[in-house]
Amino acid sequence: MDIAARLDLINWLVAQSLTGVAENDILRGFCERCRAAGLDLSRGLAFIDTLHPIFEGRGFRWNEIATNESDSFEYGSSNDGEAAQNWRRSVFHHMLEKGHDELSIDLTDCAHLDFNMIHDLSARGHRHFLAFVHRFGEAGTLGQMDCFYSYWLTRRDGGFTELQLAALRDLIPLLALTIKSAQQVDIVRTLGRVYLGRDASEQVLRGRISRGVTERINAVLWFSDLRGSTAISESIAPDEIIPLLNDYAEASIDAIYEAGGDVLKLIGDGVLAIFAGGDMSAARQAALRAEHRFRLNIARLNARRTGEGRPVTSAYVGLHVGEVFYGNIGSEDRLDFTVVGPAVNEVSRIASMCRSVDRELLASSEFCEGLDPEGRRYLVSTGRYALRGIGRAQDLFTLDPEIAASRPATKAYENYLADELSHP
Repeated sequence: MDIAARLDLINWLVAQSLTGVAENDILRGFCERCRAAGLDLSRGLAFIDTLHPIFEGRGFRWNEIATNESDSFEYGSSNDGEAAQNWRRSVFHHMLEKGHDELSIDLTDCAHLDFNMIHDLSARGHRHFLAFVHRFGEAGTLGQMDCFYSYWLTRRDGGFTELQLAALRDLIPLLALTIKSAQQVDIVRTLGRVYLGRDASEQVLRGRISRGVTERINAVLWFSDLRGSTAISESIAPDEIIPLLNDYAEASIDAIYEAGGDVLKLIGDGVLAIFAGGDMSAARQAALRAEHRFRLNIARLNARRTGEGRPVTSAYVGLHVGEVFYGNIGSEDRLDFTVVGPAVNEVSRIASMCRSVDRELLASSEFCEGLDPEGRRYLVSTGRYALRGIGRAQDLFTLDPEIAASRPATKAYENYLADELSHP
């Protein structure tokens, strides 16, 4: 690969970094352009640790011939079990232990080596293995993202030439920078979704970050909290409290997300969420769908926790509809993207009334009246109540007890909840 070809590839990498191309597309384009310029690559693999609540990092593959391997993958922690053993036998662990940035292996003479992937690569006809570890340094590290790892193969007899090795040494750091840039964007989006919620995150990333920038929206409001959580927390070991809260939070959040809602805030064992959109009748139906899925999730969760000898509980859910301010509230250097307004206070008070009337779900008259006729027939009044801190009394509604008592009634209600096509 001559100097002109290298400069063309460098410019291409810079352009990909600026335009935000996906990492697997970057790797594929890089490898194909290397081959077109005379660098005999047969396989390339790169991976990078990241900052994510579920997996440890992401990897990307390219092969000169079609395979059944995916071109991208995610991997979990390498600290325990088989994954830890595989990592300790890897070329990259060896390089980190020895302080090497580069390692070259002749795959025609590697029988004496005990690295966990070398012999398989040799058996597939590759002739030369070249690995790099590019360290980011303390200022460039984000979470576990502290290195870019890659290896490159050729089937060429005699392996990579000196000119090809020199080209890879020049180009791989720029590839690392391009993929690192893409990963940092992924991290920002992931952290936004995890800590702000899906819609709020998108709003912030589109630039809505100024204090006081809000909009008035009509929304279905959800507030849920656990039944008897304080008593349970006082009766169990301290290290069991967080798993308890996580289990039931996951049950509610999964249900809300599956039904199209957005979780805005976790308040102890409480969850504040909204269901919005142009069709408020459909948003109400979505909230009922989420509540039903929440109950199913709780039933499965309680069966598991009971089998593990852990305490179980249920949850109260309040549903309301109203106009709220949606946006940034707080100080100049500490903002919260959430909803505020009287309707938010009301929905939390409605949820708290569940204890008094011994119902797991309570909905406001505003919520009930905006449902379609079929939906309204599944709710029954529990009476008129004065809510603490709210200036007016209001009628509250719950699910008709017949739904739980009769299998045909249960099936009819589930069919109604599943009928998303009735509200395009």
